[in-house]
Amino acid sequence: MTYLEELLVTACDQLFSISVQPQLSRPGEQFGDFASNVALQLAKELGQPPRQVAEQLKDYLDANKDSSIAKIEIAGPGFLNFSFNDVTLWQTASAKFKKSMTGQKVLLEYSNPNAFKELHTGHLYQTIVGDSIGRLLEASGAEVYRANFGGDVGLHVARCMWGILQKLGGPELTKLTTVSPEDQAAWISQAYVAGAKADQEGSTAAAEIKQLNQAVYGFHTNDDHESPLAQIYWQCRDWSYSYFKRFYEDLEVAPFDKFYPESTTTEAGLALVKANLGSVFTESQGAVVFKGEEYGVHTRVFITSAGLPTYETKDLGVIASENTDFDYTKRVVMTGNDQSEYMRVVFAALMQFDEALAAKQMHITNGTVRFGDGQKMSSRLGNVTRAAEVIEVVQKAVEADNPALRRQISLGAIKYAFLKQRLGGDIAFDVHESVSLQGNSGPYLQYAQARAQSILKKAVALSDLQNPEFTDGERSLVRKLSEHNSVVEQAVSDLAPHLITTYLYELAQVFNRFYENNRVIGDDRQDLRLTLVSKYAATLKSGLELLNIPAPDKI
Repeated sequence: MTYLEELLVTACDQLFSISVQPQLSRPGEQFGDFASNVALQLAKELGQPPRQVAEQLKDYLDANKDSSIAKIEIAGPGFLNFSFNDVTLWQTASAKFKKSMTGQKVLLEYSNPNAFKELHTGHLYQTIVGDSIGRLLEASGAEVYRANFGGDVGLHVARCMWGILQKLGGPELTKLTTVSPEDQAAWISQAYVAGAKADQEGSTAAAEIKQLNQAVYGFHTNDDHESPLAQIYWQCRDWSYSYFKRFYEDLEVAPFDKFYPESTTTEAGLALVKANLGSVFTESQGAVVFKGEEYGVHTRVFITSAGLPTYETKDLGVIASENTDFDYTKRVVMTGNDQSEYMRVVFAALMQFDEALAAKQMHITNGTVRFGDGQKMSSRLGNVTRAAEVIEVVQKAVEADNPALRRQISLGAIKYAFLKQRLGGDIAFDVHESVSLQGNSGPYLQYAQARAQSILKKAVALSDLQNPEFTDGERSLVRKLSEHNSVVEQAVSDLAPHLITTYLYELAQVFNRFYENNRVIGDDRQDLRLTLVSKYAATLKSGLELLNIPAPDKI
């Protein structure tokens, strides 16, 4: 691609004295290996028909290209189609991936569970996608740090504490010992749902929850670990963190480098807001606000009239804390789509007093996980779909006698089902589709990988393919293999794991057609074809590793 781009740039300069950045794409196989619409790009500026421009370019390219380009053709209104010779195509398929982000430090913040709440399918989705994005960045040479930011103070904690006190009958710490470790997360979730409902329905409960909110902040301000209520708080917070750790271990994702409780970012955020009071932030009716309309966003409160920091202030605190701890080149934070405008306000406020730090920020969002009935989830109302339930249901749907293999297949099914969705839109999750061995699923690719390994077990020798000449079926497979590096580069650039899933699925389909029509073992071309099978298996496994999907050798 680099050679072709440079050749086109030179042609445009020599023929038309125009500097242009040519766009290359992968056309249908019948049209060649690469295509460019550069003639259409130039036609308007030159005042010539695109086809006429394409003919001039073709003449120049034919006269100046090297032997790697076997053929150049004009198609349609003026597209240029390029076909490479077999040696170049194999070299492209065999080329090492260039690590374009070497030396960069990327801070990834995702998953972000709140203590005192149970993990739901949204956390499951973000954890899987965030982990894969981290792997993509690491494959490109970046040094990746994974951070988790979650609420351990605030109204949701006060609501949960109210529910806990109702379940215990008061601040009775000893009663917590009756809750088994496997029931702790669900027990806390039940308390939160009860507190949220009471806060909505009763003025007495609402007043009590408001007092508990102040008390929880006091545990941190006063370093209170001894009072009965504080002991309950700290114990239940520890339950939450142990639960999160088990969850990540069960998903077999990369561990987080640091978890930032909101309580630890509060002072840093407050310091930033107070230091810029009068210049960036304004006092309004006893509160401190950022008047966002002046900067193209909306106004939000950063410190309440009661003197408490809002999420906005805590987010400023975590941005600064993460930068201090990891000195990142870029920070990528993932939230739900509903946080888009909120994050725009936080970044706009940051831009007014630290432009360099604001320039490092990137916000990506995800939609809502929906199931067959189209329902979304709400932890506040108690109808949340627990992450553990999704994993359990998928494991039951997998047909495998070996428990370890069933686990590998179920993890592959869940991860692929989420990762194949374009980031930003709602996620449609179908349990039966996710475990199918027939369609676009994780188990389908796991089976494809295992099938290739079974073929390679019969191998006697592989060819070095110094000067290959491929049959049509062989060339189709090599052509698809040659797309791998450019697909990964685009996935890294766009932070889009779904590009990898799409490529792997298409690659498996191309291989299936090749294998159905081209005998491997026992054929005169066995050594060459086994080499192609080996390259295919390695490419498929590499792609699954980027998605953090297990690749068992046998299914």
